[in-house]
Amino acid sequence: MNPQRVVLIGGSGFLGSAVANRLAEAGIGVLIPTRRRSRAGHVVLLPNAEVVEADVHDPATLRRLLADADAVVNLVGVLHSRPGQPWGADFQRAHVELPQKIVAACQATGVAQLVHISALGASPDGPSEYQRSKAGGEAAVRAAGCAWTILRPSVVFGRGDRFLNLFADLARVFPVLPLAGARARFQPVWVEDVAEVVLRCLRDPAAAGQTFEVAGPRAYTLRELVEYVSELIGHPRPVIPLPEILALLQARLMEFAPQPLMSRDNVRSMRADNVAGGAPLPFGLQATPLEAVAPDWLGGAGLRQKYYPFRRNANRIER
Repeated sequence: MNPQRVVLIGGSGFLGSAVANRLAEAGIGVLIPTRRRSRAGHVVLLPNAEVVEADVHDPATLRRLLADADAVVNLVGVLHSRPGQPWGADFQRAHVELPQKIVAACQATGVAQLVHISALGASPDGPSEYQRSKAGGEAAVRAAGCAWTILRPSVVFGRGDRFLNLFADLARVFPVLPLAGARARFQPVWVEDVAEVVLRCLRDPAAAGQTFEVAGPRAYTLRELVEYVSELIGHPRPVIPLPEILALLQARLMEFAPQPLMSRDNVRSMRADNVAGGAPLPFGLQATPLEAVAPDWLGGAGLRQKYYPFRRNANRIER
């Protein structure tokens, strides 16, 4: 397979931007729908990229967007939702209904290929609504009539992420860090590695009908990650692990914030380790260690390092 035009649903977000960069580098035309074009300035100037304002939850709009596409990549995901059973309304809309609509649009327009970004730990009987809703979305994709591929990444890190940078911000402000899920294990994966996997899936016919885990080379406890980040930014902080009952109480209070840092559902997600069961990456790719790239933006490596993505995309350095 060698797609010439790919629609990126969620292509203006953190992971979507990296995927858009990688596809543009490969000479693939990219269509990026977004609710507000003004918020997608970081991808507007990419070569071979077109950014349009559109409501991807509208079936007619989806069919129009996919009309001339060879493939579609769905990157949409939310971390928080109003509660519900088997999952809340926001998870239902983003993780289940949207994949169903994308599948229907693929069938209506004849799009041959769908790459769907799910999450490591997605399971119909997972401990959290997030994990169960992600499994619901996967079920919709597996019912598609086109060549589908599902990717299950662990937490994704990179410049501008909402994971390592969150803990860095907290460590700069608070002298002590009370931590929910301190013993939960994660296998964080670099955003550029995920983008490369997406490109390989689009190009390799053997990826059709496959579900791939996407993770980094090493597993860490959440406590180890927080301690590493705080040391890296020059603000080492003591971490106080919270028992789950206190973690749920802390999360409940955070849910009242306009942009909550944690929810009770997030705490329940950490009951299951977020690690890969086999090779970290498909296609024989080598996963990039966290320690090899995180110091570039967390360790104060200098202003020049901030231009790393632009230098790489301009082919002035090699990955």
